[in-house]
Amino acid sequence: IFKFLLTFAKVRKKKKDMSIRDNILNYNNKITGNARLIAVSKTKPIEDLQEAYEAGQRLFGENKALEMRDKYLALPKDIRWHFIGHLQTNKIKYIAPFVELIHSVDSLNLLTQINKEAIKNNRVIDCLLQIDIAHEETKFGLDDDSAKELLESEEFSQLKNIRICGLMGIGSITDDKSKTRQEFKHLRELFNCFKEKYFADCDYFSEISMGMSDDFEIAIEEGATYIRIGSSIFGARDYASKN
Repeated sequence: IFKFLLTFAKVRKKKKDMSIRDNILNYNNKITGNARLIAVSKTKPIEDLQEAYEAGQRLFGENKALEMRDKYLALPKDIRWHFIGHLQTNKIKYIAPFVELIHSVDSLNLLTQINKEAIKNNRVIDCLLQIDIAHEETKFGLDDDSAKELLESEEFSQLKNIRICGLMGIGSITDDKSKTRQEFKHLRELFNCFKEKYFADCDYFSEISMGMSDDFEIAIEEGATYIRIGSSIFGARDYASKN
């Protein structure tokens, strides 16, 4: 029994020591074409992010501004921080100095407030418009017409310290892969429409953020440039954090 327990403990330790690194390398081998992996590190401790960093990961996604700020301060400065959650306007100031890309812009008001904080920090902040492709009550995002109205508005044309670089969408929670594909295809088609109509001369409008652990292969096939993977890399999340 003692020998069995010792062997079991060694196996568990090996899995714990190697899992994050192995998962990072595994996903980077699977993600092809123009797509890049965002390691969604929300609620995870600094040590886990450091292990992913040492495996070569540089893109990290967070959904709470204060948690992102604290991790930014603690970790190497060549990490590129992506905000992927619903962003409250009073929290923008915490990430405005360093965030690389805000994926989840779902209103003109939010975009206006990001622009204000960008001015304070003397920078241009890149953003994606979040599109509601799943039509689920628990998800945020603009519908197609609202996104068009935003881009055509006079208020948007006055925002000089933000840059819309593409679109983001979250697929339905479903086992129906055809439904997932339809949603991702729609996001890509909307991206192409916006590119032609509003951003034809803008090389920076080039990003489509879609796809997670269960559907990233479909997302890649439909043109994703950012794939967001969290628990499949770091393990189950602890949602006790209140930042």
